[in-house]
Amino acid sequence: MKELSLILQFVQQILPAIWITLLISVISIGIGTIFGFLLAWGKMSRLKSVRWLTSIYVSVIRATPAIIMIFIVYYGLPFLFKGWFHLNIEGWQRMYFVIIALTLLFSAPVAEIMRSAYLAVPKGQQEAGLLVGMTKFQVFYRILLPQAFVIALPNFANSVINLLKEGALTFTIGVVDMVAKAQMIVSNNSGGFAFETYGALALIYWVISLAIDKFVSSAEKAYRRKRQTIDGSREAV
Repeated sequence: MKELSLILQFVQQILPAIWITLLISVISIGIGTIFGFLLAWGKMSRLKSVRWLTSIYVSVIRATPAIIMIFIVYYGLPFLFKGWFHLNIEGWQRMYFVIIALTLLFSAPVAEIMRSAYLAVPKGQQEAGLLVGMTKFQVFYRILLPQAFVIALPNFANSVINLLKEGALTFTIGVVDMVAKAQMIVSNNSGGFAFETYGALALIYWVISLAIDKFVSSAEKAYRRKRQTIDGSREAV
């Protein structure tokens, strides 16, 4: 019971840093999703050169470990900006470099998830939408996108959870997130209570992951209920 009490105590000490972790994750997920959509479009482009470039990008990014990507962005981006644009960005907050790195890492799996989900929707539905007078954009927005979203949702949620775990490496360049806060606590205790401290950190990550899983399950159930209602209304008509 003493260990559990200490874990809950350390949870309270670590939680103030959670907003840094969540802020980095939310921004990276938002921008990475948009970028992933563009990459998915590029991989399905009719232009061979576009497909080739996007495929190389996705392959390289997916093969790059998170910690290496963070270091490449943190040390390489200022070098490139200084050499190409004569701009000094070394004074940027370190959180910005982490967001760029995680955005790049997140965009690659999202591109594959979105592409696969889009291709999984029966093509006959697109043809049916065009036959009833819809434009291509209306078919995509009203028919294809909702179904592709539901198909992609479980894998998308897994990518979000993976991003959260990869984001735990942000402390390596000095960003004070939850992991850095936990390390500070252990250091302040001269290496003592390490198990309880990291146990508290793991507990926070578990709760966040469970919340994401719950949200995904609720979204899937809501979509199924909506589809059943729509299908029932059509049959009644």
